[in-house]
Amino acid sequence: MSDMVEIWSDGLFAVESGRGTPIILLHGGLANHMACRGFAAPLASRYRVITPDLRGSGKSIFAGELSWDRFADDVAALMRHLGLAKAVIGGVSFGSGVAVRTALRHPELVDKLVLLTPAFAGADVGLTPAQDEAMRAMDAVGSRAVAEGIEVIFPLFDRLPPEIRERIRRIAAHYDPASVAASTKFMASGAQPFGTASDLAAITAPTLVVPGADPYHPAEFAELYARHLPRCMVRRTTDYAEAINELMRE
Repeated sequence: MSDMVEIWSDGLFAVESGRGTPIILLHGGLANHMACRGFAAPLASRYRVITPDLRGSGKSIFAGELSWDRFADDVAALMRHLGLAKAVIGGVSFGSGVAVRTALRHPELVDKLVLLTPAFAGADVGLTPAQDEAMRAMDAVGSRAVAEGIEVIFPLFDRLPPEIRERIRRIAAHYDPASVAASTKFMASGAQPFGTASDLAAITAPTLVVPGADPYHPAEFAELYARHLPRCMVRRTTDYAEAINELMRE
């Protein structure tokens, strides 16, 4: 990963490494591009891997109103900046929602779609009770970050294994408090990247779905995608890189 290059595009930060077919991977909520870099490392030996900080996350500082369309338009703008006509676009958890919205709003840009542990099932379903509780808890501390400092969000990581918890705290220590407040407000709003499951039928790109296995990423959400996406493969695995490689061979 020593060939990583930093990218700045309209106030958004990203890093890229490798050569070949471009793959854009989008991180989950309260994370940054480094959340994708770990599993993406093997892909960089064969593909051009691009991992942005979503608007309002990491170094992509932003304290205004967020929307799914804005996230999708950011992906499109990044591709224009890099001169990419098409790319494989994927995401983890919250990032999978951005990937779906991009495929619906900018279908011409999406070569293939990767949805890892999807967290959204459409506006007609909304958040599950477990998701709603988690999002409200994040917003309760995120809204205090500007006045009290970024350390106020650290208890959100307490349930993680110690080595992961400390690493994430070190990363989060550099987050912009106003950006965190904007991000947690948006997540707690319950906004969804699409209306109903039938909307997914418009996505014709070959798609990989890896189901989640916890109350925040219900497996039945992945099943919903599998039923409605016209060209969908489902893989139950924690080896995201190998699953993406399989999709690339399709």
